[in-house]
Amino acid sequence: MTAAANPGFTPRIFSGIQPSGGLTLGNYLGALKRFVEKQDEGIETIYCLVDLHAITVWQDPAKLRHATREAAAGFIAAGIDPARSILFNQSQVGAHAELGWVLNCVARLGWMNRMTQFKDKAGKNSEAASLGLYAYPSLMAADILLYHATMVPVGEDQKQHVELTRDIAAKFNHDYGVSFFPAPAPVIEGAATRVMSLRDGTKKMSKSDPSDASRINLTDSADMIAAKIRKAKTDAEPMPEHLAGLKDRAEAKNLVNIYAALAGRTPAAVVHEFAGKGFGAFKPALVDLAVAKLGPISVEMGRLMADPAEIDRILGQGAERADAIARPILERTFEIVGMVRSR
Repeated sequence: MTAAANPGFTPRIFSGIQPSGGLTLGNYLGALKRFVEKQDEGIETIYCLVDLHAITVWQDPAKLRHATREAAAGFIAAGIDPARSILFNQSQVGAHAELGWVLNCVARLGWMNRMTQFKDKAGKNSEAASLGLYAYPSLMAADILLYHATMVPVGEDQKQHVELTRDIAAKFNHDYGVSFFPAPAPVIEGAATRVMSLRDGTKKMSKSDPSDASRINLTDSADMIAAKIRKAKTDAEPMPEHLAGLKDRAEAKNLVNIYAALAGRTPAAVVHEFAGKGFGAFKPALVDLAVAKLGPISVEMGRLMADPAEIDRILGQGAERADAIARPILERTFEIVGMVRSR
């Protein structure tokens, strides 16, 4: 599905990342790398550090501020140009929370109860979870619809939330007899949209995993990247002749997908190149590739983090640009709903 599904709406991309901890290789391959590529497609791109979402679970204030700046540094170091894309943190644009409330009143409880991520994050003691965590998908819908975004690059685990956004937009339009909100399309691309743990190929690479060896952080040095890949779990079998041979080899498949995504190739082409070779030969090649691609990002993030005031300036300018798009859309939403507005 493309912007053509939303005639009359300016093609616009919106996506965001929670600044609730360090960025990983999974964030880079599943999001940042694609965000950077979208800058060259001639479509307006808006990228947000969703700090309001982050506090749906408790955050240490000092750590949240650091994580927000570090995430911004990661975006810029990975290639996001603040002059070409809008980059900001969510809490600086109050319209997100304002539209979020309106959409809370549009979304149905039955829809929210079907959101699998709440069940996963809340666990068995869902009664102790915050109301914010429960309403998270509705705020995400507001993030997207506030800019009339037509495309949303996401990982598979967020696809359900974009589908909910479409339902909320459709219900709003139906209830008020308008064609005001577009039906945004989830954009899921790439060989490694879901990067798995280096220690367990059945689990997603996560910054919350207690083992630092399970992930590559974008702040890792070249030596740390190399060491983690060398120690990554694999199996004793050589690379198969065809991609289908990796079906039941989770760790091997994960490393092939990572190589393919970093190199901009298909997993099938990678398997063909290394067919018959053991992972003792494959891992050094992956080390060289990963260090070449990720090493400069780590160095640049360090440089940027040495000047937090500059990061704050960039985010502030991005927020002003974002608000200039969002505020008229919010005001028109209020008019449609029937709110009295004197300013």
